[in-house]
Amino acid sequence: MKVRDMTFREGQEFKIRIKPKDSCSSFAINIGHDSENIAMHFNPRFDTNTIVFNSLSGGCWGDEFTEGNFPFVRGEECKFYVSFSNGQFYIRLPDGSILNFPNRLGDMKYKYFDVSGDARIVGIKIK
Repeated sequence: MKVRDMTFREGQEFKIRIKPKDSCSSFAINIGHDSENIAMHFNPRFDTNTIVFNSLSGGCWGDEFTEGNFPFVRGEECKFYVSFSNGQFYIRLPDGSILNFPNRLGDMKYKYFDVSGDARIVGIKIK
C-alpha cells in the first residue's frame, strides 16, 4: 500500500493499526518524501525478533539501527504510533515502550507512506 500527497507534520501523531499474517517473516513501514527519499524505514523482522531502522536519501541507504525489543506477534493485530521532530522520530510500540530514530532528512513535513511485506493495514490515522 502506498499513500502519496498525505500531510504528516512535526508534532502530529500517526497511528498505525496492522495485522501481520500468520506466516509473516517481516513487514516494513516507510515514511518520507517518495520511494527514493525515506526518512524512516521501520522493519520488524520475525525471523530474528528484531526491528531494523534505516533511512534512504537519493536512493542510498544509511546505516541500519537495530532494536531487540520486539512486541509483535504473528497473526495478532497491533497498533503503534509515530511522531517526529526535525531531529528524531519517536515510535510508541504496542507494549507502550518508546523507540527513537534520527530524522536524518531533517524535514518538518512528509507526504509519502508505504507499507510492504506480510502484513495488512487495518487502519491509519493522523492527528
